[in-house]
Amino acid sequence: MTVTDVVVIGSGLVGACCAYELASAGLTVTVVDRGHLTAGTTASGEGNILVSDKGPGAELELARASVARWAELDAELDADLEFDPKGGLVVAADDGQAAGLRRFAAEQRNAGLTADEVAGEDLHALEPHLAPDLVLGVHYPQDAQVQPVLASAALLRRARELGASVVPRAEVTAIGLDGDGQIASVTTTRGTFPTRWVVNAAGPWSGEVSALVGIDLPIAPRRGHILVTEPCEPLVHHKVYEADYVGTLVADTDPDAAEVSTVVESTRAGTLLLGSSREFVGYDRRIDGEVVRAIADRATRLFPVLAAVRLMRAYVGFRPWLPDHLPAIGEDPAVPGFVQANGHEGAGIGLSPATGVLVRDLITGRAASVDPAPFRPDRPALRRDVEVADD
Repeated sequence: MTVTDVVVIGSGLVGACCAYELASAGLTVTVVDRGHLTAGTTASGEGNILVSDKGPGAELELARASVARWAELDAELDADLEFDPKGGLVVAADDGQAAGLRRFAAEQRNAGLTADEVAGEDLHALEPHLAPDLVLGVHYPQDAQVQPVLASAALLRRARELGASVVPRAEVTAIGLDGDGQIASVTTTRGTFPTRWVVNAAGPWSGEVSALVGIDLPIAPRRGHILVTEPCEPLVHHKVYEADYVGTLVADTDPDAAEVSTVVESTRAGTLLLGSSREFVGYDRRIDGEVVRAIADRATRLFPVLAAVRLMRAYVGFRPWLPDHLPAIGEDPAVPGFVQANGHEGAGIGLSPATGVLVRDLITGRAASVDPAPFRPDRPALRRDVEVADD
């Protein structure tokens, strides 16, 4: 059995960031994943690094710290992450959307963000192919994009160079506690690892991991569709989305109705990514043709030029949803040494660097650069129904 300071469960971007920061701090780290590396939610993401969709508060502060850390990681990892500080553009199609967007942007500016209003007649200077009848936009230069699988691979590679071990196809079957109820070991299908700390970065599957130590984490998978076009000439220069997108983030959809809002952005390969949808359907990976059609129709209304661009494929992924729409980050008091790092929903790629730093600071005893209190795993919104099991 290999003794390690920390076992990180999950090799997606959140787990990879945690592993890299912990290994950089001099701890011995083992990353385990029940599947192939970065093959879960991270592989189904668009690569969004956003502040534009966050109002004042804890998540915005985490996002601002992550934007700064992403720029540092792009420089220090010695790898091409396809990091692109392209900026974001939020647009309103009518006066009602425009009024809501203005209020939201004003609140963000009061919190220190750059959120520049753009009159409808001036939007084509930023995006020449936008529909001509939009009434308002807000430009957010802080928004960026990254290729999530490349970023995860680079972080794990650097963590390995710093001494970390990465074990794929290792499903966690048990988490052992010592006589004082503290973390003592992690048992997987590929071996047992004695450890003092466990970081639960298993994304939508974090509830299953939590249950192994008797914790009821109210996390659920929220399915989303992404459409990918054929490669084409540069048509979209920012991440562009409709003003009602922010509302779909916090709308708790029922299983019979998907929330759909238009999001369009380019990739370095020349393809366009079209989104987005949100729905609770468990872990159903089937593509819903009606949702695909709705996304395509709305994207074409926003960018009429897309009517001449062919779709190449569509895929779905599962966002880790928590009921108050904030991630769980921190040690759970019910089980000393058990650290949650999950529940970021669709913002995990953007928020992963600051999450990794918070986890590192907690485990090493450093002062946190972002207030961790709002993300506590034992906050009232995340109630516990299961007693901690003795080992």
